[in-house]
Amino acid sequence: MGTYYDKRWIRFAKHGWRGGASTKVRALVAGLDGGMNIIDSAEAYESEGLVAKAIKGRRRDELFIATKVWLDHLRRDDLLAALERSLKRLEVSYVDLYQVHFPNPSVPIAETMGAMEDLRESGKIVSIGVSNFSLKQLVEANSALRKSEIASIQVNYSLLHRGAEGELLPFCQKNGIAILAYYPLGHGRLASESVKMRAVCTQTSKTSSQVSLNWLASTPNVFPIPRASNPDHVRENLGASGWRLTPEERAELERQFPNLEAVSAP
Repeated sequence: MGTYYDKRWIRFAKHGWRGGASTKVRALVAGLDGGMNIIDSAEAYESEGLVAKAIKGRRRDELFIATKVWLDHLRRDDLLAALERSLKRLEVSYVDLYQVHFPNPSVPIAETMGAMEDLRESGKIVSIGVSNFSLKQLVEANSALRKSEIASIQVNYSLLHRGAEGELLPFCQKNGIAILAYYPLGHGRLASESVKMRAVCTQTSKTSSQVSLNWLASTPNVFPIPRASNPDHVRENLGASGWRLTPEERAELERQFPNLEAVSAP
């Protein structure tokens, strides 16, 4: 479940106004109660405190909590301090996945990855990930690690945005790197694509959102993280699991949403 809500939420939350926070917590709880155990946050989202409320009283070993460090905090000391703040807000002693939110060309990647490995060795993070990196940047980050490997990369990936299929997806599948797909519903656009998905939705008796998420989830190494801001939407998303599209249904979806972005990564 993703916890990026929108820029308006972030802007007002920074000043203490958190309208709709209780609904967002209930959405996360609905997902957890339904069997979702991955929660993705970031220091920049102003949502780590909501995650803490949603997971309160649950077994830590049954949760997969991921968060991200902002690009202004990629120097060693800044990164270590940023994680401590995230842990405090999340009210946990470690995170399962700590990700570099965006690359920062002004900070040597070796310094950032060195700090990440120190955190991993200390037990404060389990795995290291990146977000919004190109394939070249991913390879450079992975090469900078001495004792571990990049576990995941988070990118914009959906039926409407299939650029990852050019080089990134094949590389990650070959090397066992998970792709966390944000905006898996095309920032809400795919939820209303009933016309293009009508045949597949009818065949599967599923909604367009459920079909879109299943298309991603049935792709090797890909894990969609739909936003959890509305309990009803989260419960609908739960219906994307427990079944698989047939090859024919996948082909029909890909015909309706042709890949116009499968070009070489920058």
